[in-house]
Amino acid sequence: MSSVQATQSDRSVDQLSAKNFRRLSAFVSSYSGIKMPPGKQTMLEGRLRRRLRATGFQSLDAYCTYLFEKGGIETEAVALIDAVTTNKTDFFREPKHFEYLKHSALPALVRSGRTSLRLWSAACSVGAEPYTMAMVLADFAERCRPLDYFILATDLSTDALAAARKGIYHAGMLAPVPDDYMQRFVRRSSDPKSDLLRISPALRSKVGFARMNFMDDAYPVGEPMDVIFCRNVLIYFDKAAQAKVLGRLCDCLAPGGYLFIGHSESITGFNLPVRTVANTIFQKV
Repeated sequence: MSSVQATQSDRSVDQLSAKNFRRLSAFVSSYSGIKMPPGKQTMLEGRLRRRLRATGFQSLDAYCTYLFEKGGIETEAVALIDAVTTNKTDFFREPKHFEYLKHSALPALVRSGRTSLRLWSAACSVGAEPYTMAMVLADFAERCRPLDYFILATDLSTDALAAARKGIYHAGMLAPVPDDYMQRFVRRSSDPKSDLLRISPALRSKVGFARMNFMDDAYPVGEPMDVIFCRNVLIYFDKAAQAKVLGRLCDCLAPGGYLFIGHSESITGFNLPVRTVANTIFQKV
């Protein structure tokens, strides 16, 4: 067997001990709120092998010994969380939300007298959601009514935020973007052989990125938000964490503002100052 094959074989059988899985699961949950039940052990092991390659540790348990017995958790925490978080995202994901934003929420906010809007993509991943929001806002401002706006985009993952700030994507990822939006808001590479595209500078200037942890005691977003998108995040939290996050999001929402959550999520059972206006869309009362 070659040395390369031996290395691959060793990695394939390297597993976390039960003790170390429990320690990692407890840390990830307390730090980020993300549930890590036993059924996710294989996924966690796969994600952590990236950290082994980056840090040089020979096994998952050796890495855990460094984390929990040699004080490495303090310096490794951000990279560890980056490795285990999921950054699934698409442009115009759950498109009915963006239809409601364009045709119902934005007109209602303008009718209420707002001339400047603040929006928040509260789990922005690599940027598809906030840039989609920016496209809808820019189109509304051009076609319907002059409107100033700014979008705050936050995420726990520093890797995701770094990618989001660049605003560069493969053409396939931008396939859901309507043709007229592509022409107005997306720039092609000067290399005709490249399939990389970039969000236009004008649109990127409307989005600001920052790291934020939903487990923090407060969300320093500044003035109240008119629209908050927090989609497909709550499903990773237990009920207690969901209640805390939803309560804090509502605290950050201006009266009459809109909260969007994922289609697979629910606020049933939580006492929140909002009313349902559409499927998984709520307005603060």
